[in-house]
Parts: sequence; C-alpha cells; structure tokens
Amino acid sequence: MGISFRTRKNNFILRFRVFCVLSVTLTYVLVGQVSRFNRAVIYEKLDNSFGRHLLAVENSTNTNVTKNCTAAAINEFPPDGFTRDQRQDGFIILHALLACYLFVMLATVCDDYFVPAVKKFCDNLKMKEDIAGATVMAMASSSPELFINSVGTFVTEGDLGVGAVVGSAVFNVLAVPACCGLFANMVMEIEWYSVSRDSLMYSVSVIALIVVLQDGKIYLSESIALILIYSLYILLMCFNSKLSRLAHKIVAKFRRRRYYVEVLGETYPLLFQKNGKYHGIEEIFDVEVTLEDCQKFEESTKIWRWPTEATTKSKLWWIFTWPISLILYLTTPDCKKYPKLFVFTFIMCIFWIGTTSYFVSWIITIIGDTLNIPDSVMGLTFLAAGTSVPEAVSSVIVTKQGHATMGLSSSIGSNTFDILLCLGIPWMVKAAFYPKVPGNHWVDIQSGGINISACALLTTLVLFYLSIALNKYRLDWKVGLSCLLTYLVFIILATLVELNVFFTVNLPMCDR
Repeated sequence: MGISFRTRKNNFILRFRVFCVLSVTLTYVLVGQVSRFNRAVIYEKLDNSFGRHLLAVENSTNTNVTKNCTAAAINEFPPDGFTRDQRQDGFIILHALLACYLFVMLATVCDDYFVPAVKKFCDNLKMKEDIAGATVMAMASSSPELFINSVGTFVTEGDLGVGAVVGSAVFNVLAVPACCGLFANMVMEIEWYSVSRDSLMYSVSVIALIVVLQDGKIYLSESIALILIYSLYILLMCFNSKLSRLAHKIVAKFRRRRYYVEVLGETYPLLFQKNGKYHGIEEIFDVEVTLEDCQKFEESTKIWRWPTEATTKSKLWWIFTWPISLILYLTTPDCKKYPKLFVFTFIMCIFWIGTTSYFVSWIITIIGDTLNIPDSVMGLTFLAAGTSVPEAVSSVIVTKQGHATMGLSSSIGSNTFDILLCLGIPWMVKAAFYPKVPGNHWVDIQSGGINISACALLTTLVLFYLSIALNKYRLDWKVGLSCLLTYLVFIILATLVELNVFFTVNLPMCDR
C-alpha cells in the first residue's frame, strides 16, 4: 500500500512539474503578444501629464521636449553581437539557454559551496539555526538581488532591480515553501515562533516599501530609514531568546496545555537507523534514502572522474555542468575538504553570485527588449525566479536535511534583507552621491505597477501564513501545493498589470 501511494504521489508530482513548465512557456508567449498589442494602443491613450518621471531629450535648439516613452535599458549594456532583427528571427533562443545555464551556475555555487560554508560559519559563531537562517544565510543568498538592483539603479536606471526584488519576495514567500513542501518527501514540524517572528518583520518591511514608493521617488532620508529598520531587526535578533520565552509564555496562557507543543526536534533533525537510512514522520510515508545512494551521487559529481556507475541522465548532467564545476573547482575551495578555508569559500561564493548576477541582468534585459516586455515584468517573473535560485536551493537542501524552520526562516528573512538593504543601500548611494540631476537627492521609480505589486506582497504573506497555521505548523505537500497555486495567480495578475491590461501604469518603449 505504501509503495502504491508513493508511486501515485511521484507520478502526480511529475505531471505537475510538466504542467508548470508548459504554463510558464505559455505565459511568456501570451506576454509577448499582449505587449506588442498594447504598445500601439498606449501611444493613443497617454498624455504629457501622466504621473511619472518622463524622459527629456534635447532638440536642436537646446530646449527640453517631453517624450512619452521609456528608453531601452539594453542601451546601457555592452552589445551582444546580434542585431534586434536577428534575435527576433530565432537567435534569442541562445540567450534563453545562456540565462538558464547561468541560473544553473547560481544553483551549483549554492549547493556545493555556499550552503556548507554558511553552516560552517554559523557553527563557529554558535548561532541557532533559525537565527542563522534569518540573518547570515539570508544575507548571503540574497546577494544576487543586491547586485542586480545595483545594476538597475546605477547602470540601467530602470525598474529591473526593483521588479526583481519585489518578484523574488513573492517567490521566496510562496514558491520556496512550495518547493520545500513538494520535494522534502516528509512532513516537517515548524517552530511557530520563528515563522511568526520573521513574517512580522517582513510585513513591517513591506509596509515601509509601500510608503516610500507612494510618490514614485525614493528620497535619501527614506533609503536611510530602510537601512535603520533592518538594523533594528538585527538588534531584536540579539534578544531572540528572551523574546522567544516571552512569546511562548503569552501563547501558553491562551492555549489549552494539552494542545501546546514546543518543537524541540529541530535540533536533531535526522534520526539514523542501523542500516544507514533516515526517516521523517512514519505515519505519512517512509523515506528510502541510504548512505550508499548518497555516496554514489557524490562519486558521480567528482570533476576528474567519469561517473561510470551513474545513470544516463546523471552522465548527461555531469557533462552539462562540467564547465561550471571546473571553474568553481579552480577558484573556490571546498570547505568540506578544507574547513579552515571556509571564510575564503564564503567570499568567493559571494563573488561568483555577484558576477553571475550581472550577466543574468544583461541577458534578461536582452530577452525582454527582444520580446517587447517591460523591465518590470521581466524582473517580476523570469529574473525574480532566477535570482531566487540560491534561496530555493539552500532552503530545499536544509529542509530535506530536517531543518524546516531554518529553510523557511532563510526564505522569509532574505525577503526582509532584499527590501530593506538590497533596495535601501543602492538607493542611498545613488541619491546621496550620484543623483540624476545635481541637487535632486532622490531616485525615480518609473513603473506605477511596482507599487501595486508591493501592496500585493502583504496579501501573499497572509495567505502563506494562513496555509502554515491551518496545517498546524507542518510543512508538507498540501502547504506546498497551496503556495504554488497562489504564486502562479500572483504572477499572472502582476504581469497583466505591468502590461497595462487593466489600466495604464507603464509607458511604451521608445523606438530604436
């Protein structure tokens, strides 16, 4: 009976993955068609009094003329060697494949180097797993968003970085728990206090973001306020133990004692048996993973040894990722083999995440320009999902190892870092030292739809927390499925808003 259940479950997950891939492909086709249609219509509907910062061009008499279009962000990047017509004729597929390969590189850095380095770093600091997930792990895994928003703020001066941060926030709250719930293959108990604490702080950061986006300008004082809020968050983390005890005492007064259970099993997540197997909650289903299987997988990933005993799929994957493995092998020490070099490993991971993020921004900008998709849409969808690969991979890894609380704290904590620091720091530097107009110490936000999407972040957070709470703070496939469906609905609605389907929020792209 158990085997039959697992077979049906695996078949369902396989069909669901195929459905998701087809849905994403269909969505991008529809986005391209809607964008082309709206571009012709918007020129007739817009006037010079539209509430956003319009671009000014200088004519032959040196007077400023307002132009109802948005300059292409692709002009701020180096040429890719193809003309726009060539990309539209089919060469854009090469860019899409390159973007996917770069996302694989981000995942490889996190899987093989970043997660072990973070664990070693946290062990040396003797940090609790929920605090480590919400601070150190969240900061490091969110470095792609920091670099990409820096590119969007200083290079393209567009909404690519803001859209990526807002989109990745939704991805982390909904898609990452969905991946953890669907791929963990076990039911995991979650410490309610840690999730509640991080969700509350995330809601504060979202409200702060909504406030600063109200007028379409980010002033220097507002960017500093975002950074100060994150400093307060770190300060509260220093008193986490006292706050935790206080919260448990308060909740205990309002709950019947027989229903009050404090989760202590997170400290020792893996229960090994003599045969080398580990299991989760046996009342649901067993997990048949042996140490021998792990050793075979490790053998198949060695860079200088052909995986003779691996499956055909594993061999193809080994060939596909070999260039990435070679680059990382030559530049980044494996802290599992060289534990004393974990600091250098940590620094090199940040370097590779940042470098890869720049190329991802470049390629995504080219794809969006070729398909006439606004930067904010690309940021909310493809770029957000791609840059959130570190969070997704890291959270799934630690969740499958039994640290469900750490995985969720990392995904939610990275959102707080994204909004308050990944946006706050570039905005502060830009407004203070590199204003677009001398004396105007603010940063312009071009898309009116970003504000609407930011408001929707609160809704997604409430839905996520309700799904966890109604499931009695257990992470399983039911929570994963509900989060995934909510994420798909959000992406569809946010994309339609950014494409001016419901009302006008974006100017069309300027003619090239």
